Amino acid sequence: MKTLTLRSGAGSSRTSGAIFNTRRLFKLLSWKSWLLPLAFLLVWAQLSARGVFPAYVLPHPLQVWSELAALWSSGALSEHILVTTGRVAAGFLAGTVAATLLGALTGYSRLARELLDPALQAIKAVPSLAWVPLFILWFGIFETSKIILIAVGVFFPVYLNLMAGIRDSDRKLFEVARVYRLNTFDRVFRVLLPGTLPAYFTGLRSGLALGWMFVIAAELMGASQGLGFLMLDGQMTGNPAIIIGALVLFALVGKITDALLTFIAARLLSWQDSFGRIQ
Repeated sequence: MKTLTLRSGAGSSRTSGAIFNTRRLFKLLSWKSWLLPLAFLLVWAQLSARGVFPAYVLPHPLQVWSELAALWSSGALSEHILVTTGRVAAGFLAGTVAATLLGALTGYSRLARELLDPALQAIKAVPSLAWVPLFILWFGIFETSKIILIAVGVFFPVYLNLMAGIRDSDRKLFEVARVYRLNTFDRVFRVLLPGTLPAYFTGLRSGLALGWMFVIAAELMGASQGLGFLMLDGQMTGNPAIIIGALVLFALVGKITDALLTFIAARLLSWQDSFGRIQ
């Protein structure tokens, strides 16, 4: 009877988790999230139509749409989007792998933390653009330097959140694991990992956002394709509609990738009995 009760509870937990994840997905796609962008778009259109700002400063939204539509019909826009997304994906993967390894090591081992963390914190204080001339000198202006620059931006939020998540894990849970004589493998995967995942996903989201910020700097330092190159091309040709269109695309594609990561986090953290469940 006890076993049946436990299984029923597990099934109920999975069902409620699936319902919560579905609600979370619909919340990400909620019409309310479009209210502020639409209000901004209407104000922008009115200001442009009334001539508050000249067209060479703030073009009308329809002009921006026309420029993007022309680029899309020629096939150039999709290539720019794919190239930039690929760079962010590669840099995000490289930065996440390095941050996960070092964050887990410094969070779990006091000796590793004392040896590595001070140097990493010092490197974190270096401004992102300060790496650009050095990376160009070392790796040239091709893809390697761009991906490494993006990886640097992704690394630190993931590293810091993972290390903090491991260090802030509930000590009582480890004492219970010790009482039940769980081995090191079980302690890590049944106690430490679930307790660390929320902070880890927070770091992943922050790192992804910085990855999209760093890709602009990466593409401005010598790219022939990408949304950053599109912005630079708009500047050189005196076409603000292209610049604003590229900014809008950065926001849209960045939001889509963040929403996907948030949905994955909700799926993996459906066991959490958090405040977000009742909202």
